[in-house]
Amino acid sequence: MNKEFKILAKPYLVWLLLLAILPMLVMIILSFVFSEGLSFDEASFSFRAFQLLLDSSTLVAFRNSMIFALLTTVISFVLGYFVAYNVFKSKFKNKFLILTIFILPMWSNLLLRTEALGNLMGGNNILTDIFGSFFFLDIKGSSLAVIIGLVFTYLPFMILPIYTALEKIDYSLEEAALDLGLTEMQKFWKVIFPLSLKGVATGSILVFLPSMSGFAIPEILGEGNILLIGNIIEQAFRNMDYNFGSLLSVVILVFILGALLIVSKVDKEGETLL
Repeated sequence: MNKEFKILAKPYLVWLLLLAILPMLVMIILSFVFSEGLSFDEASFSFRAFQLLLDSSTLVAFRNSMIFALLTTVISFVLGYFVAYNVFKSKFKNKFLILTIFILPMWSNLLLRTEALGNLMGGNNILTDIFGSFFFLDIKGSSLAVIIGLVFTYLPFMILPIYTALEKIDYSLEEAALDLGLTEMQKFWKVIFPLSLKGVATGSILVFLPSMSGFAIPEILGEGNILLIGNIIEQAFRNMDYNFGSLLSVVILVFILGALLIVSKVDKEGETLL
């Protein structure tokens, strides 16, 4: 690497050290320390946080997080692939504009979007005021509301990688498949779908991780009735139990690092992340 590029990389290395590596080390240390808040005057080495990790409520939260994240990922895959494939096959000249429409909601604040969605899921909302009881919907506080909120929020993370993978498929491969006698359906399952699996893998990870670790959506749409691991972490830090909260955060980081390892193996060139 040229010296000029090494100099340009130094600010990023400082940022990475201060805002990523150092906080990670602090969380790892706090996981093995028992203290009142962040006061280390009477801190002592302890496995208390690891004991809480095996608590029934924590295990239930992990189970719920895995179930909700898997459901969100599967639903997002079905809807996302359908949308990405239809945009890919469409005759629109400016497909980027179509994709921009899908990601437009992400430009607004997550909490505002979730609150607005929650208002529509309540018993009295603008739809019932306009259309009457025909559009009556009261699912806020249920598992269905949380699933809808997660899919609504993270669906673009599935659409974009799949579309990127589809766009990079050589059209001559599709022509060759048809020349060899395959039908359109056979061409899709034997040529297009296997070549787009990089995008599916990347999109699944991008949807699964935030769905598993987030707390705002289940807290607002679930009204506290749905306990996910993100809610446990938020409650731990709110109650100044930084030891237990740090350990749970480290566990989530292990999931994230594992997911990054999978992406690096599946998509070594990073094609679906562009």
